[in-house]
Amino acid sequence: MQYRRYAPLIPFPAYAFVPGKHPHPVTDSRGHHFGKSVEIPAELNPLNPTASIPFLIGLDLFNAGYYWEAHEAWEGLWIVAGRAGLLASFLKGLIKLAAAGVKAREGQISGVQRHARRAIELFELVSRDPAAHGLVYCGLSLETLLLRTHHLADHPVIDITPSILGRRVISFQLALIGIDQFTESIYTTRPIS
Repeated sequence: MQYRRYAPLIPFPAYAFVPGKHPHPVTDSRGHHFGKSVEIPAELNPLNPTASIPFLIGLDLFNAGYYWEAHEAWEGLWIVAGRAGLLASFLKGLIKLAAAGVKAREGQISGVQRHARRAIELFELVSRDPAAHGLVYCGLSLETLLLRTHHLADHPVIDITPSILGRRVISFQLALIGIDQFTESIYTTRPIS
């Protein structure tokens, strides 16, 4: 399936980590991030999300089925956001959505539902906050996120098909709305790859 790459110059990891099936990316010497230093990202600006490479990498990873890796990309931003507040709640919602993807790859229906329901709670919290700037936050439609995450919680999917590369299990993509409106966008001229 075609999807827009938001950070097309950043390659995907050698494999999509699924606990118990692949070497842990960080703690196992065979891991795709073993021995690499962790960079502290700049804080994500919700009004200009395309200026944040880690945020965009997380979108690409999620959309390609690298759920654990997407979780890790967004977790650094969540920590920098202070782990509390509107932005942190939104990022935690994305992290929980990615965790639902990991559980889907592990074949754990209850884990998919649990993480999807927690993501819903967080996205609803954000959508009720006047500072969320309406229906779009960090370039993503809150209404679409809520509808699709509700569907995932109500109709969880699993797919334990062995795969080294990312394998999309969650049936929807995270797509930035009005990408051309962001003044510092690094993609407005890049092709879909």
